[in-house]
Amino acid sequence: MLTSIFHAGTFDVQSVAIALASGLILGLIISVVYHITSEEPGRFAVVIAAMPLLVTAVIMIVNGNLGTSVAVLGAFGLVRFRSAAGSAWEIVFLFFSMAVGLAVGMGFITLAVIITVAVGLMLLLLERSGYGKGVSRNRELKITIPEDLNYSRLFDDLFQRYTKKAEFRRVKTTNMGTMYELDYRVELRRPEEEKELIDQIRCRNGNLTVILGLVEREKNML
Repeated sequence: MLTSIFHAGTFDVQSVAIALASGLILGLIISVVYHITSEEPGRFAVVIAAMPLLVTAVIMIVNGNLGTSVAVLGAFGLVRFRSAAGSAWEIVFLFFSMAVGLAVGMGFITLAVIITVAVGLMLLLLERSGYGKGVSRNRELKITIPEDLNYSRLFDDLFQRYTKKAEFRRVKTTNMGTMYELDYRVELRRPEEEKELIDQIRCRNGNLTVILGLVEREKNML
């Protein structure tokens, strides 16, 4: 059942056609899974769709030829060096599609189908279940104050009451130097107290602008 459709490194037209068609179909399936589980699939969904087919073709070309294999490995290394780093989620799908392409290129069509179904279902279930996601208590806080206020410890008591920790990030002048904009990174004790914290800050800064928002999630780069 898990035997290769290629025999002793030889290829025939039918086997090659089956392998290429399998790579294309499985690549499209993986691309659909990526499109469903990603917030902004973009052009990378097209890359994922084409990757198994391309890897299949490369593996068939270098099959049994050590010199060609080394040359292809060097070419892939150059492509990686010239490429921008992707997110962890993109890297997962990249390896997913390459694994399927390798299996198809070696002639193990059934194994490639099993990998596609098993890994695809796992990724869909993990994404739909919200695994690894949670309500973050970290917030970015920006406070505008008049230039005559000493901001060094102006909000310390509020931070002790409403936050677990508060980190002062930076200060910059604004409005032609007549105001300061303070930038903090805070971790709330209770997210439902956001409005209360903002109201207390407004009483201190003369009802000037206060911005409290979620911290932009940094991509896990690999």
